[in-house]
Amino acid sequence: MGTKKTRTVGTVVRGIRTPIIKRGDKLDDIVLDCVLNCAKNEGFEFSDKDIVGITEAVVARAQGNYVTIDDVAADVKEKFDIDNEKNEEIGVIFPILSRNRFAVGLKGIALAVKKIYLMLSYPSDEVGNQLFDIDSFEDTVDWHELQVIKGGFGEKKYRELFGYPTHLFTGVDYVEYYKTLIEESGAQVEIIFSNNCCDILNYTKNILTCDIHTRKSTKRKLLAKGAEKVFNLEDICTKPINGSGYNESFGLLGFNRATENTLKLFPRDCRDFVNSLAAKFKAATNKQIEVLIFGDGAFKDPQGKIWELADPVVSPAYTEGLDGVPNEIKIKYLADNQFSDLKGEELDKAIKEYVKNKETDLKASMLSQGTTPRRIPDLLGSLCDLSSGSGDKGTPVVLIQGYFDNISSY
Repeated sequence: MGTKKTRTVGTVVRGIRTPIIKRGDKLDDIVLDCVLNCAKNEGFEFSDKDIVGITEAVVARAQGNYVTIDDVAADVKEKFDIDNEKNEEIGVIFPILSRNRFAVGLKGIALAVKKIYLMLSYPSDEVGNQLFDIDSFEDTVDWHELQVIKGGFGEKKYRELFGYPTHLFTGVDYVEYYKTLIEESGAQVEIIFSNNCCDILNYTKNILTCDIHTRKSTKRKLLAKGAEKVFNLEDICTKPINGSGYNESFGLLGFNRATENTLKLFPRDCRDFVNSLAAKFKAATNKQIEVLIFGDGAFKDPQGKIWELADPVVSPAYTEGLDGVPNEIKIKYLADNQFSDLKGEELDKAIKEYVKNKETDLKASMLSQGTTPRRIPDLLGSLCDLSSGSGDKGTPVVLIQGYFDNISSY
């Protein structure tokens, strides 16, 4: 009888190249064929609990889930009951600073109204894009004085204090950029700087909140303080407008620039897609392949201080087998405590045996201290996002194998 071969590799991640996906493509068949062909060409086999991730961008593109700035304008007008004679002014608060993630949408919003009160948080937006480098002004600005100014402060004060700073990576002065976009769309604009959402009520009672992860709290606070109409980006484009795309759950949240006048929305009907694709993998491989759709990963850039998660969620849908959180033991804790008197092969064997027989719920145990207490779909989505890249790698599909294995797995 042969000796069982010891594994020398844990988790393996492969970016899978696909054809360029266009509107109307049968994406599930394309993904299936590309992953199967990769296995054949690279000489590997599938196992139960392998994972296939597909970027939300190609799912939405295949669906044709797009809207134009005119579609956005039409829905904003309807939501705020704008008829160019009344309710023609709105507040637009807490947008992220992004040419890709907000600028084109702002053009559509501006087309709907006569005036926008644009309120920006400072020194950075919700996900960490900085208007200016706060360290450069630590000794010259009275931050407490700014915080207590009723209603925030305006563009003139901003320029007096901070000048004309630009974004670290893009070189864009977002104050000037957003102001110009609004004016070129035919609306007037007044810019306010404040980190208190209720300060916008000093200017208007009709507000479009553009924050992502704090949106529900922001809406509650505004309504409690007397706002009349409050909508979030997730309330805009939730149904077709003249045959346009839509997203009933997230609206404009998670959109990307497609063209200068078109936005690609977050994909819809995602649960049906992942379950259908998993069934096709089961039929083709006789293995239980898990599937998820991923967007932005949930991680922070240490240099630019930008939290990458500009989507409302990391994964809009995943198969049932990916639900939950990791249940892992910290190996170094075992080595330093329970088995501190062992070393070499004896230590290795003891730890493998301990891990093999670990409890099913280690959440409150010191054995799991320092392990990542995040949801499995968020961890996998971040792994997929980092692996596939956002540029020209050409790998919108990611295959992950061995993720659910541990040191005791052969």
